[in-house]
Amino acid sequence: MDAISYERAIDVAGAVRAAQQPGAVYIGGGTNLLDLMKGGVARPLRLIDITHIDGLDSVSALPDGGLRIGALVRNSDAANHARVREQYPLLSQALLAGASAQLRNMATVGGNLLQRTRCGYFYDTAFSHCNKRAPGSGCAALDGHNRMHAILGASPQCIAVNPSDMSVALAALDALVRVSGPGGERTIAFGEFHRLPGERPDVDTTLQPGELITAVDLPPPLFSAHSHYLKVRDRASYAFALVSVAAALQMDGERVQSARIALGGVAHKPWRANAAEQMLAGQPLTDATLKNAAAAALSGAQPRRENGFKVQLAQRAIVRAVKLAAGQSGGVA
Repeated sequence: MDAISYERAIDVAGAVRAAQQPGAVYIGGGTNLLDLMKGGVARPLRLIDITHIDGLDSVSALPDGGLRIGALVRNSDAANHARVREQYPLLSQALLAGASAQLRNMATVGGNLLQRTRCGYFYDTAFSHCNKRAPGSGCAALDGHNRMHAILGASPQCIAVNPSDMSVALAALDALVRVSGPGGERTIAFGEFHRLPGERPDVDTTLQPGELITAVDLPPPLFSAHSHYLKVRDRASYAFALVSVAAALQMDGERVQSARIALGGVAHKPWRANAAEQMLAGQPLTDATLKNAAAAALSGAQPRRENGFKVQLAQRAIVRAVKLAAGQSGGVA
């Protein structure tokens, strides 16, 4: 077993300084990191415990009417916070759809953003071909078991998907990720936080070395009256999404003023369905409009041998989620 040192940080600046040591990683709830360590996928040399840093475990109002959720807020606390439930129900629904209650009680908002893929080839070190774990080794999923894998935004280097439910909702809500690092503080638009695999599938996010997530900022609530998170999975609990949809609408009677739609389970990052959003804006919410928008969202899909079903499943899920967000029957025409 590798020797691992441990350090408890008492403030953000101290945590960032400690993380400059070789092999250092931050640990909060540890629900994903410890799994990776037990499987031999992650081999940190130094754990920087950030759970005692004041202020990172709070939820607070922003001057513009938005909401700041600290990186150490537990998933269960975020999901059940009164303002989140009332003003950002999409986020609450997504959080409650993820994992078990026990895991939600430990997992943090910051850690949720950094979940590694649940690709079996990535987690099982007996498989040597995994570009995400060992860059340049190949991707066993390309011609292997790929039922759960990406149909959008993948590359010949990696077809894994992002597993986070929370992140799909945050993508639809246009959240911001606040980070602090050796270069100071900065804010990352949520759509720019996670990366597509490209030639570097081992790099999941646009975080710079040593940067620490300190909070997630939500804009003023515009979609509290009309939103829905739909998760389609193989079993009702403790399963990752085959496809998920975060749908948020501003409505004017039967007409859509604006729409936000993000997909999970289909790409290496939460996938914003921009074409579908544009097609819905200003239109009455008819079956024909919905079908056309859903088709546009999946127009660039490139399924593999086992996951072609995801294309139609995602289209039907978009239609259902948008209808439910609008307060209509969720039946798919």
